[in-house]
Amino acid sequence: MPISAGDFRNGVTFEMDGQVMQVIEFQHVKPGKGAAFVRTKMKNVITGAVVETSFNPSAKFETAYVERKSMEYSYNDGDLYYFMDGETYELLPVDKSKLSDSFRFVKENEVCTVSSYKGNVFNVEAPNFVVLEITETDPGFAGNTATNATKPAIVETGAEVKVPLFIEPGERIEIDTRTGEYLGRAKG
Repeated sequence: MPISAGDFRNGVTFEMDGQVMQVIEFQHVKPGKGAAFVRTKMKNVITGAVVETSFNPSAKFETAYVERKSMEYSYNDGDLYYFMDGETYELLPVDKSKLSDSFRFVKENEVCTVSSYKGNVFNVEAPNFVVLEITETDPGFAGNTATNATKPAIVETGAEVKVPLFIEPGERIEIDTRTGEYLGRAKG
């Protein structure tokens, strides 16, 4: 179903020159002289590149339906990572290159968001917050916490994270996967 530039809204996805674009911001401009136009800031949903351009309000584009599905990470075999569809129990292989940087904090059985266009996966998003166990770090000690001093720690997925000096190996901590930051000890 085609969409015209005059109907753009934030979040709309459309196909342009074989690429899938998503409207981030738009503004209808009606200058005193000349024709009206739609100033558009858009993101290529596959590459992440952001561009700004202007369109004639009557310019037509094909609507792009991006599917976002919650799937459970099952296991990996080399560069292929397998995700299970919770409804059909089918396993979907995804190449390592499609995984976001935050995936280093994901362990097996964690639910991720898999984005695809026309059946081709282009992105896998980790949950925003995860709880992981510290597998190695220097022994903890109580000290001057006013300095916000940190030390490196390795979590069960193999990722490294900076933690306060008092954290011990074996403790479970909460991590923001978007920034890789330690948020605190896990509750419960």
